[in-house]
Amino acid sequence: MRHQKKKNTLDRSRAPRKALLTNLAESLVLHEKIKTTTTKARVLRPFVEKLVTRAKKSDLATRRLLLKQLFSENIVKKLLEVLGPRYKNRAGGYTRIIKLDKRSGDAAEEAIIEFV
Repeated sequence: MRHQKKKNTLDRSRAPRKALLTNLAESLVLHEKIKTTTTKARVLRPFVEKLVTRAKKSDLATRRLLLKQLFSENIVKKLLEVLGPRYKNRAGGYTRIIKLDKRSGDAAEEAIIEFV
């Protein structure tokens, strides 16, 4: 039975969904603020918060774990050198989602996700 096993798949199979989340996470880390749909922002938030929590401990094992999840070395470097130390004393809640109006083309609900 599938009771309480609901997750948002974003209408994609596993590999495209993982690639989408990785690309969104890299854009968020690089620019520290991105505009996307509300659903994608809500799925992205726990993914990014786990990366930042892991980046607070800066060692070789952490670097390798982050490189396994992300595509770019520059993003991992920014996580370890900028974002990790910035949120060292914060227990969680590194991102905020601000809802915007609907998109004019397809009426999708948009949101801005940014670091606090």
